[in-house]
Amino acid sequence: IIFFRKSSRGDFVFSADRLIRLVVEEGLNQLPYTECTVTTPTGHKYEGVRFEKGNCGVSIMRSGEAMEQGLRDCCRSIRIGKILIQSDEETQRAKVYYAKFPPDIYRRKVLLMYPILSTGNTVIEAVKVLVEHGVQPSVIILLSLFSTPHGAKSIIQEFPEITILTTEVHPVAPTHFGQKYFGTD
Repeated sequence: IIFFRKSSRGDFVFSADRLIRLVVEEGLNQLPYTECTVTTPTGHKYEGVRFEKGNCGVSIMRSGEAMEQGLRDCCRSIRIGKILIQSDEETQRAKVYYAKFPPDIYRRKVLLMYPILSTGNTVIEAVKVLVEHGVQPSVIILLSLFSTPHGAKSIIQEFPEITILTTEVHPVAPTHFGQKYFGTD
């Protein structure tokens, strides 16, 4: 449905949101947790787990914003930062135009959200910005829906400590994702 160009926008968004939710939940499974005991309504003790404090999301605008609701659906109070990166029309190089993060991001685990990983250049620039703000690449988990082998390899070569979660690695990525998701195609 996501690759089929004649899919309706409603079907596209529904399918994309399902994939986003799966990737977000797996990303959350990678975050640190602590054991805790709670008392049930019947008075019994239950041994469970809860997330440790210090997690946040960062979306690479604009397509990464499609993943924010999926993250909020799972963690309603999680802080979310944003990075705007666009290709320079003359040089075709990724350029950072905007970055806004929680002030203590250097102490947090970061779920970096970007649904389509094609060349890897945009994500590499985003990770560089996070590193400039004191974030260690080893605490960054990239949440992506589709990745090309070249894109994933480029990121791992530059930042071997980063974790990449994706639903598919394939030479063809649906680069129309953001336009179709937001209805601007």
